[in-house]
Amino acid sequence: MIGLVWLGAVYWMSFFWVSTEVTQGIAQRIMYVHVPAAWTSFLAFGLAALFSAVYLWLRDERLDRAAVSAAEGGMVFATIMLITGPLWGKIAWGTYWTWEPRLTLTLLLWFIFLGYFLVRSSTENPERGKRHAAVVAIIGALDIPFIHLSVIWFRSLHPEPVVIKAEGPTLPGDMLTTLLMSFGAFTVLFLGLFLLRYSFENLRSELDTRSRHASV
Repeated sequence: MIGLVWLGAVYWMSFFWVSTEVTQGIAQRIMYVHVPAAWTSFLAFGLAALFSAVYLWLRDERLDRAAVSAAEGGMVFATIMLITGPLWGKIAWGTYWTWEPRLTLTLLLWFIFLGYFLVRSSTENPERGKRHAAVVAIIGALDIPFIHLSVIWFRSLHPEPVVIKAEGPTLPGDMLTTLLMSFGAFTVLFLGLFLLRYSFENLRSELDTRSRHASV
C-alpha cells in the first residue's frame, strides 16, 4: 500500500510538477517508469542470485523460496522495462529496437531468468531443479554490471549514466528529485511484492509438508 501511494505521488510529480525536457518533450516522462523499472529489476535479480548462492552453500529451502520470489519480481519489472524502453526509443531515436549492446544484454538478462523458471519447472527431480536454477540465477546476475557499463564501453544510442557517475548527477534538480522519488517508490513496491510472494511460498511449503505427513 505504501508503495502504491508513493507511486501515485511520483506520477503526480511527473505530470504536474517536473519541468518538460526541451528536446523530447512530454515523451521524456517515460523515464520515470523505464529507469526505475530497470533499477528494480536489477535489484531483484541481484537478490535472487545472492539468495541462490547462499542456498547452494547452506541448502536452506527458505533461501530458495526467497530466490524465486525475488526472481519473479525481477521478471515483472524487467518486462515493464522492456515495454517502456522501445516506446521511448521510438520517440527519441525513431526506432523501437536496435541491437546495441545495452539492449541486447538486457534482453539476454530477461531470457536468462526466463530460463531460471523453465529449469525449475522442467527438471524431474525438484531438488536438482532448484540447484540448477540457482546456478542460472548467479550467471544471470553477472550480466547486470555489463548492462550498466555497456554505454561507457561501446558507442550506443543510450546516453551515458546521468545519476550514477563520478562527477555526480547531471539532471536538473526537479527531474533528479522526481527520478529519485520514482526509484524509492518502485523499490518499496518491489519489496512489498517480494514479501507477499515469499509469505505465499512459505505457506505453500507448510501445506505441502502437512499433506505429506497426513498421507503417511
